[in-house]
Amino acid sequence: MIKVTILYPNTPGSKFDFDYYLSVHMPLSIARLGAAMTSITVERVVDPGAPWPSPQYTAICSFICESRAAYEAAFFPHMAELQADIPNYTDTEQVVLVSEIAIDHCTPATPADWTIAHA
Repeated sequence: MIKVTILYPNTPGSKFDFDYYLSVHMPLSIARLGAAMTSITVERVVDPGAPWPSPQYTAICSFICESRAAYEAAFFPHMAELQADIPNYTDTEQVVLVSEIAIDHCTPATPADWTIAHA
């Protein structure tokens, strides 16, 4: 399984319209990609306060999919439409990470219950 993570930098002076992102962009993304994804999450990053530094990101979106090929087959046909909507909610340049999931378990009873994938 893979995870595609989209990070939205917390850049001074930049905009991020979280309401638009949740009410317009993500429903569009889910409508276009949803069937190919096993999970989609959106996180609003909060400032942890002192003594920790301010967060580097404003929002994080993650798509979980069976494979990179499956994600790309779902995303590429809609890429132009989804990317054209970006200026409606942010003026930052996103950071995109594609990773292989090594551990996938929601609420383990004990560490012995964790699922660990080996490459």
